[in-house]
Amino acid sequence: MKKIAVLIEDNYQVLEAWYPYLRIREEGFNTVFVGTGRKKEYNSKEGYPAPEELKIAEIDVVDFDGVVIPGGYAPDILRRDKGIIYLVREMDKEKKLVAAICHAGWVCVSAGILEGRAATCFSAIKDDVINAGAKYIDKEVVVDGNLITSRNPYDLPYFCKEIIKFLSST
Repeated sequence: MKKIAVLIEDNYQVLEAWYPYLRIREEGFNTVFVGTGRKKEYNSKEGYPAPEELKIAEIDVVDFDGVVIPGGYAPDILRRDKGIIYLVREMDKEKKLVAAICHAGWVCVSAGILEGRAATCFSAIKDDVINAGAKYIDKEVVVDGNLITSRNPYDLPYFCKEIIKFLSST
């Protein structure tokens, strides 16, 4: 069974974490909330808790088939963690799933994986994504090989559809 890390930190966007976590699991894949290790439970911007099922320091990249990065303000914390950046870089290097929605593009910027790639994100970080070398496309979901990006919670059905399609074909 394929195993997908869903990154989690305080101030995550509740729908962007839980919708993919549950929807991907519904398709028969194993989803695991992976946190920075600061806490046992992280709160969304609205205060909704998500458990840290594994700390980033406890995981081995080879045991995972992809990573989903939710938005909100959590990506600003996630991008500062060397283990998180390593995970995202390695997933991309191995052509495994890297899926980022909304402000999660910041983690991709910090991981240095956007140069020459097509991507989308929340409009507020568009300049960061472009300055990281990406070709910004303003649409619901952009797929560039193993990199799947979306703009906001309204795009979640398109985002998850492409994630499931990718995971089912690899």
